[in-house]
Amino acid sequence: MMNIRSADPSRTAPRPAVHVRGLRVVRGGRTVLGGLDLDIARGRITGLLGPSGGGKTTLLRAIVGVQRTAGGSVEVLGAPAGSTALRRRVAYGTQGAAVYEDLTVRQNLAYFAAVLGVRRTEVDRVLDVVGLRRHASVPVGTLSGGQAGRVSLGAALLGEPELVVLDEPTVGLDPVLRAELWGTFARIAADGTTLLVSSHVMDEARRCDRLLLLREGRLLADTTPAELLARTGTDDAEDAFLALIAQADREEEIA
Repeated sequence: MMNIRSADPSRTAPRPAVHVRGLRVVRGGRTVLGGLDLDIARGRITGLLGPSGGGKTTLLRAIVGVQRTAGGSVEVLGAPAGSTALRRRVAYGTQGAAVYEDLTVRQNLAYFAAVLGVRRTEVDRVLDVVGLRRHASVPVGTLSGGQAGRVSLGAALLGEPELVVLDEPTVGLDPVLRAELWGTFARIAADGTTLLVSSHVMDEARRCDRLLLLREGRLLADTTPAELLARTGTDDAEDAFLALIAQADREEEIA
């Protein structure tokens, strides 16, 4: 397996937001994740990229503590994944807009704020963070796909979680809407929140601080966008990913 990593962090580096060692997931007799080791730094955008069916959603579910595992450990913000203590510190956004289309933007956020038991003032804060204050009274069903996605993101941000895990939040969006949503991610990370965002769109790699490239349950690379391109001698993330796959396949043939 080819595993690109940067230089070892210094001894004074803060503990990672997520610490995974030997993670194995087996489903239906098939190994979905085959012993993953990885760390996710705090306060940055980490992109989890790879083709559909490669294990991205399974890894995200393990990190938020809703995936049955066959081995290994997952530590999140210093506690075992899924711990009660993490309920308000970790937010998870599943694929698609998980909001109510017949309610307005504000009504959706107010509902989720009540469920989470957070202050109602959080609704106004989140409306500003995701840039939807002027759409607050608009039913979600009349919004564009990108705007509806921002409502889901807003619901995830209620209570100011330290880690936000998003499963392909830009799927189905056009390039303009995807760029707008990534701009929102960048503003959130700049305020100190850790974001883990999965995608199968390789050109989104450049928008991340760090990249985890997953294929068939194996980690092909743990690197930065600049390092990925430099070490593969390519000009874009998709070509770089294909180069990693080709090299991994050659290594398997030799082995």
